Amino acid sequence: MKLICIGRNYVEHIKELSNERPNEPVLFIKPDSAILPKEQDFYIPDFTNEVHHEVEVLVKIKKVGKHIDERFAHTYYDEIGLGLDLTARDLQSQLKEKGLPWEKAKGFDGSAVIGRWMPKSDFGDLNDLNFSLFKNGEEVQKGNTGLMLWKIDELIAYVSQYFTLKKGDIIFTGTPSGVGRIGTNDYLSGILEGHELFTLKVK
Repeated sequence: MKLICIGRNYVEHIKELSNERPNEPVLFIKPDSAILPKEQDFYIPDFTNEVHHEVEVLVKIKKVGKHIDERFAHTYYDEIGLGLDLTARDLQSQLKEKGLPWEKAKGFDGSAVIGRWMPKSDFGDLNDLNFSLFKNGEEVQKGNTGLMLWKIDELIAYVSQYFTLKKGDIIFTGTPSGVGRIGTNDYLSGILEGHELFTLKVK
């Protein structure tokens, strides 16, 4: 299975990192070794001094698909979740300055936090989902899927032009504004439409 991540999918997040607004989705992949095991704390790696939280709505693919028409994209997933794309921002900045790939800053061990899954049928309009990240009890990120530049079904159709989607693949749909640094002893929790889908202790 693979983790397909979408960058720069919320306008305010693009602005806060002073990035250019893309004309099409920005894609990158995390290896499956990036998944933080369930119930495990996150340990800040020794190669970075600036790990940032990025909360994102997740979609789990349920069957194989290639060149998927957007009209049929909804048939390729039944579950919605919430997770974190943890980013070594200092390392990412160094790599971007040199025009190099981001993998070391995005795909390191433990950098993908995946919360529990919920049936998409539990929700109404998937293009109007509210989600938040709390750090030590304070809301630090707040988003709504209606603000995504490319919605879930559009992303599935787009991604499938380049990568065959397989059962179990997970799409990270992008993060809203409010990303920030995490530190030792921080406690994070992710909320999707009132449901707490993950908690995380930082070591």
